[in-house]
Amino acid sequence: MLKNTDWRRAKVRECVKIADDVRQVTFDVDGALPRFDPGSHTNIKVEINGEPAIRTYTCLPSPAGTLRIGVKLHPQSRGGSRFVWDLKPGDALHMSVPENRFPLSWRAGHYLLLAGGIGVTPIYGMAKILAERGIVPRMVYGGANRTVMPFIDELQALLGDQLSIYEADKKQMIDLDAEIAALPEDGELYICGPLGMLNAAKAAWARAGRPVSRFRCEVFGDNGKFAEHRFKVHVAQKNITVEVRPDQSMLDALMEAGVDMIYDCQRGECGLCAVGIVDLKGEVDHRDVFFSEAEKTENHRMCACVSRLASGEATIDVGYRA
Repeated sequence: MLKNTDWRRAKVRECVKIADDVRQVTFDVDGALPRFDPGSHTNIKVEINGEPAIRTYTCLPSPAGTLRIGVKLHPQSRGGSRFVWDLKPGDALHMSVPENRFPLSWRAGHYLLLAGGIGVTPIYGMAKILAERGIVPRMVYGGANRTVMPFIDELQALLGDQLSIYEADKKQMIDLDAEIAALPEDGELYICGPLGMLNAAKAAWARAGRPVSRFRCEVFGDNGKFAEHRFKVHVAQKNITVEVRPDQSMLDALMEAGVDMIYDCQRGECGLCAVGIVDLKGEVDHRDVFFSEAEKTENHRMCACVSRLASGEATIDVGYRA
């Protein structure tokens, strides 16, 4: 990591299932915690396949002195969600003091909140604090069905008819163009969800001629166009070949192989871990929001923290020079 992270010892206070495959975990944390706003996240030191790793989760609204997260158990988990789902009250671990890269600006006259699946975790906190301050936002929440969508009852109580629920299993589709058209000119859009939803919202926002500065987004990087498969990358400068398992990122695999990497967000947002693609025999599943669509089409670089090969293999340049 590029900065000194403030790690705290924490102990599990409570584990509650809040939707199918979604678990809410509350931790008691040592020491005084600074105030944190919705959109903040915490890093957690986990153990995956016997090896230490770090995973990042959104901080939910929680009682003073505690940190609370909501975690979906992913079928193709790289190990983080399984680790959290195995926790039980009394278990101890280390968590970082929250930081925020997806903050509310508090400057807008109106807010449109869009959530897809487990992407509701930061959006829920935003809806809650806005409503508590007398600013009732418009919120659109999509998921496979209601059984897998946490916080619905509380959001309905907070937002009333300003909340719309869309269930994919019922073939219900969000009309992004209509939602954006209904948002007053002084409004801002906040979205967190799968990459397809984010890209569709970006395109609709651009079609509407809205300013980029009023479009705020966060994406969870464990989703893409293709299912996770094992693949290989050849690191040109070091003359080694690294195999990436379905349950790990290319960044983790490279570091396990002794390749020094620069990285930070591990969500495909900052671009620090990007590697050059020297030779490609296959297809890249770009899962980041750092590169533009044109850059992704060129396939000159990819973010090692979230992007993968859907097939084949590649030779990459990690920037290392002897």
